[in-house]
Amino acid sequence: MFTGIIEALGEVKCSGSRLVVTGWSGDFEVGESISVNGVCLTLVSSDNGLMFDLSEETLARTTLGKLAVGDTVNLERAMQLNDRFGGHIVQGHVDGLAQVLAIDPLNGSTKMVIKATDPRFLAEKGSIALDGISLTIANPQGAEFDVHLIPHTLENTNLKLRSVGDQMNVEYDILAKHVDRLLQFKT
Repeated sequence: MFTGIIEALGEVKCSGSRLVVTGWSGDFEVGESISVNGVCLTLVSSDNGLMFDLSEETLARTTLGKLAVGDTVNLERAMQLNDRFGGHIVQGHVDGLAQVLAIDPLNGSTKMVIKATDPRFLAEKGSIALDGISLTIANPQGAEFDVHLIPHTLENTNLKLRSVGDQMNVEYDILAKHVDRLLQFKT
């Protein structure tokens, strides 16, 4: 489990079914879970960067299959039970892709208009993870919604590199997904 609070930015050195990311050093252990752009991956080596094997499912359902050498990715280690919980519950299980429709600088922040795949899980002031970043939904209108980004978020995530038309991994709030599922079996 993750919190959606990005710990580091990494640079893609090798992509495809074997992903290698550099730029983050630490006391990593083979087998630990690391979120890469919101996708929970298993670390297979940390000798020459963080190395992950990607399944066909991961390549088909996320943006990781579209990464190129030199791309910047968001990184977060799995949460420990004694950690602070700064964001929201993020599993690293991507539900689909979202697209950037507009980027508008505001007074002291930046508004991004996003189009997601499933409007059922978009609630005003609800949580959403975009490329692994815990964000708050504003102004949901069907499948479109806004996120308002403070300078700190832009500077410390790869959102600063996003352009209109870009796709991101989206993970809807786990609580909303469970409530939706339970309501399907309401008697």
